[in-house]
Amino acid sequence: QVRLVESGGGLVQAGGSLRLSCKTSGIILSVFSGNAMAWYRQAPGKQRELVATIESGGGTNYADSVKGRFAISRDNAKRTAYLQMNALKPEDTALYYCNHRFYSDRWGQGTQVTVSS
Repeated sequence: QVRLVESGGGLVQAGGSLRLSCKTSGIILSVFSGNAMAWYRQAPGKQRELVATIESGGGTNYADSVKGRFAISRDNAKRTAYLQMNALKPEDTALYYCNHRFYSDRWGQGTQVTVSS
């Protein structure tokens, strides 16, 4: 059974940092490492938006709103993805989710990030 478990969220003041983790299970190594991982977020009353993607080869892409502040990474041996978030802003407040491209219909419970001004 494929599972994704996000963690690392919390309440932080504007300008602060958080590191999110996405631990997966039930995915064989070749499938995990051979496909992209992504982080999404959803703020209250808004649609889920793509925040960052890391390809199998390590290439990354970011939403314009987080470029230069967020960094996505992955540890294939641990089947885990990370999102380092720096210089956080109140508009970054949202429920953050991770997603694996091969199992794109599977989602975790998310981890809440709240940034106070």
